Formats: sequence, structure tokens, C-alpha cells
Amino acid sequence: MPFEQLKRTPLYEKHLTLGAKMVPFAGWDMPVSYPAGIIAEHNAVRRSAGLFDIGHMGLIKAEGDGALALIQQATTNNAAALEPGQCQYSLLCNRRGGVLDDLLVYRLPMFFLIVANAVNAERVVAQLKTFKSGSALGFYESYCALSLQGPRARALAEKVLDVSLSGLKRNFTTWWRDIIISRTGYTGEDGLELIVAKKEAPALWDVFIKEGGQPCGLGARDTLRLEAGLPLYGHEYDEETTPLEAGYGWAVKFDKGEFAGREALLQEKSAGPRKKLVGLELAGRAIARQGAPVLDSLGQQIGLVTSGTFSPTLKKPIALAYLTKAADEVFVEVRGEKLLAKVVDKAFYQGVK
Repeated sequence: MPFEQLKRTPLYEKHLTLGAKMVPFAGWDMPVSYPAGIIAEHNAVRRSAGLFDIGHMGLIKAEGDGALALIQQATTNNAAALEPGQCQYSLLCNRRGGVLDDLLVYRLPMFFLIVANAVNAERVVAQLKTFKSGSALGFYESYCALSLQGPRARALAEKVLDVSLSGLKRNFTTWWRDIIISRTGYTGEDGLELIVAKKEAPALWDVFIKEGGQPCGLGARDTLRLEAGLPLYGHEYDEETTPLEAGYGWAVKFDKGEFAGREALLQEKSAGPRKKLVGLELAGRAIARQGAPVLDSLGQQIGLVTSGTFSPTLKKPIALAYLTKAADEVFVEVRGEKLLAKVVDKAFYQGVK
């Protein structure tokens, strides 16, 4: 998409004022990092509190008597089990069981809120509209989202908003005025995501920064999620990859009734997944990037790297990869060299459970 056509969040001018490096991402003009640098931003989230603009995410409302039935037909998890104010991780699959997007589904008092990845937001809405339910669907146009993550996130939010969050359980929400506060995140740390009116977002951003929140960009968001072993659409997920292969079978509730992809996923569960997402710890300092071949001890290719980085927390190169064959050690081909890697749990950093 040409630069002049990129969408901008309500915080665009704030990022420029803070000296952010802006890059195109999923059709949006987004900050990849600030002058402090990606490592400083990453460490702020691990040690204190980091603030992310996630206004590019798709906020989708499903309301009306048919909203629950729609979500049940379309997604893999069981939204009927949600308590009021609770949210769950779920997936939108095609008929073959491949992932169209991974989602957060909130059961709010007046409607269901579905949070989709920015790159997929439009097609998620289009896909949901293929299901007959009588539900009204559309974007939550006048709202956007911020993410405040890290061990000091709740204390900072309590100070800024003058609200008690001590009783807020993980994957639940509370309301403060017209802000939806959820104890969720994508970093491996405890934290909050706030759905706020677009017109109020810049002022709220300023106060969080003034009170000590470190502004963080897409670079730190990626290193943090990778350390926690969390998937990113277009890397660990695509239409040819299933939730069972990615290790998210716990978000697929076969006993809830029919949903898109159910039959294909049942067959896969019976036969066993074709591949498995694993973590790799590489020797040396070289970083394995998406698409790097993974070889067994005989030099036969048994997989591909989906994401890789140098872990600021663990001080070593790490990667996620799909393997078609079990192994304890493998070789990753990086710039013509075969580098030894240990196969480990994909959650390299054991943060919030």
C-alpha cells in the first residue's frame, strides 16, 4: 500500500512527537520503535510498564439475539461458557481447519466484542457475515485500544484512572467511565488492554507516559511475544495451518456443536497433526528468520522457521519453527551455514500463566 494511503491511529501525532520510527504495517502507519530502542522498550515491559498503541487492531461488534449463535458457528472456542465481562482466545477457521485469524472474544453486557488482527479485520467481518444468524455486525468505529503491559501495569493504571483493579481476574473486564479495561495482553507479562474512545486516547496516552509508562513499538511487541511463544498471523498461523498444529487445541471445543472447520479438525485430531510448532534455541549469535530450513542430523529438511530473534531476556537467539518429525536437536540453515539448535518448549519465557 502506498505510504500516503496508510491508515493512522488517533495516536499518530503523539508518536511523531516522541520521535518514533514509523513503518507500514498491515496497511497502517505504526511505530516500530522510539529513541530508547527496542531492547530498552522490551526490558521496560519485563521489569516495569510499557505502553503500546494497538489502535490498528480490528474491534468488531456482534449484537442482537443472534450474536452468540453466530460466534458459536464461526469460531472454535465455546463462547456460551463465557461469563458476563469475560473474554476468551478463539480461532476463525476455514472448512479445511486452516486459520483465517486468531481472535479475542469478549462477552460484554450489551454486545459481543471480537478483536481481530489488523491485517485480517476486513475479511473477518466478511467471513462472519457468511453465517446466517440475524446478528448485527460492524466495526466499533469510535473506539480504539491501548495496551499497558508489565509488572507495574496495574499499579500505573490505578494511579492514572483512580480505580481499583485488585479484584480484576485474568481474561476479565471492568468498566471505568466509558473505558473497557481487560486483564489481557500479548507479551507474556501481566497487564491490561484498554478500549477507549478515539477522541480520548491521546490525552490518556500522555498521562500514562508522564507517569512513567515507556512507549513501545512493534519491534518490542514482537520480541516480547516471541519470548512468550505466542503466535503471529502470517508467521505461525495461516490458512494452511491448523490450531492443533500450533498447539492451540485447548481453544477448540469439539463438544459445543458444529462450527467452521470442525470435521477437518476432528479428522486431524484422530490422525495426528502433520507438523508441530516448537521452540528452538540456537548456538552462537546468528538469528534464524522466517523461512529458514530446519534439518535433522542426516541433513534432511524436517521443518521451517516461522519467527526468530535475539532474546533480550535470555541473551540468546531463539526461534519458532514447525517440524514434521520429532527431534531433540536440529540444524537451522542461516546464510548457507548449518547452525545447531536445541528443540525446547515454545514458551521460552515463563511469565504469566
